[in-house]
Amino acid sequence: MVSTALNNRLCVSNLACIRGERILFKNLSFELNSGKIFFVQGENGSGKTTLLRTLCGLSMPAVGDVLWNKQHIKTLAEDYFGQVLYIGHLAGIKDDLSAVENIQFLLAMSGNTVNRLQVIAALDSLGVARCADLPTRVLSQGQRRRVALAQLWLQDNPKLTPLWILDEPFTALDINMIKKLEQHIEKYVKIGGIVVFTSHQKPSFDVKFMQNLELGDA
Repeated sequence: MVSTALNNRLCVSNLACIRGERILFKNLSFELNSGKIFFVQGENGSGKTTLLRTLCGLSMPAVGDVLWNKQHIKTLAEDYFGQVLYIGHLAGIKDDLSAVENIQFLLAMSGNTVNRLQVIAALDSLGVARCADLPTRVLSQGQRRRVALAQLWLQDNPKLTPLWILDEPFTALDINMIKKLEQHIEKYVKIGGIVVFTSHQKPSFDVKFMQNLELGDA
């Protein structure tokens, strides 16, 4: 059962995005409420990452609006950014920082402070606690992905962080870790979170939580 205590809404209206002279998508409209998972699909180059960055406020649309609880995200600015956790396809991991330092740095950028023990507990949940103090340049792609995903274990209270936007979160993960991540995402959504994600892999989320979008050539 999904918690009804939260009533957040992300609303996209008549969105269009252009790269160079190419229209990635246009006339795109949808609404997401608390307790929903939004699966964005499409071929490479269809605009999935651009859409996610637009929802975060990191890219500007050519046309259209993105509203959070009926207010434009440009107007909300820092108030909105502080409520969003975005993990991009490249994960944002800095090679010369340790796993702990990377997580603390990434969360600090959104105004959150976590101590070392909290970070190690999150890394342990993902099976990479032994990597806590290693520079991430020596880690495998799967380990680096898990380090980045540890943020989801540290910002999983939808009263504080109600929106997760995840670009290819399952990349470089094994089957067991994919299942663990899916379970964590569902747990977060059941208590009122909203998740927007892209993936080339078909997820196994409960269909009652799911909304889908297929991006194609405009």
